[in-house]
Amino acid sequence: MSEDDISDSQVRAGEEGADRGGKVVSLPTAGWSKTVPETVRFDRRELDQILRIYSLMVGAGEWRDYAIDSLKDRAVFSAFRRSSEIPLYRIEKNPKLARKQGAYCVVAASGKVLKRGHELTNVLKVFEKPLKVVASN
Repeated sequence: MSEDDISDSQVRAGEEGADRGGKVVSLPTAGWSKTVPETVRFDRRELDQILRIYSLMVGAGEWRDYAIDSLKDRAVFSAFRRSSEIPLYRIEKNPKLARKQGAYCVVAASGKVLKRGHELTNVLKVFEKPLKVVASN
């Protein structure tokens, strides 16, 4: 691009800029208009429910670490016994399945889907411990 190709509106040269020969040229923004594809994330309410279960499991000594992944098609909360292992459980949110099987599911380390549903509260019930009957003497 030569100096002849630059219009007066694109060049801003004050007396100081003209002394040093500096010119400000506006850059084309055609490539910047593309939007970044959205990723699926857990919202605050969902994270609150998930972290409540996580804190109970940490207190019981079953889980010790977690990871949150926000991907293009789903969000994943992974719970680990040790950070060097594969996740014991994955809690997944997949909005594409919201009308069919439900957006939420809990997947075991083996890949088996333990529970799937439309409400996260109901799906997380898979982690609740059943009450035991205690006989008194």
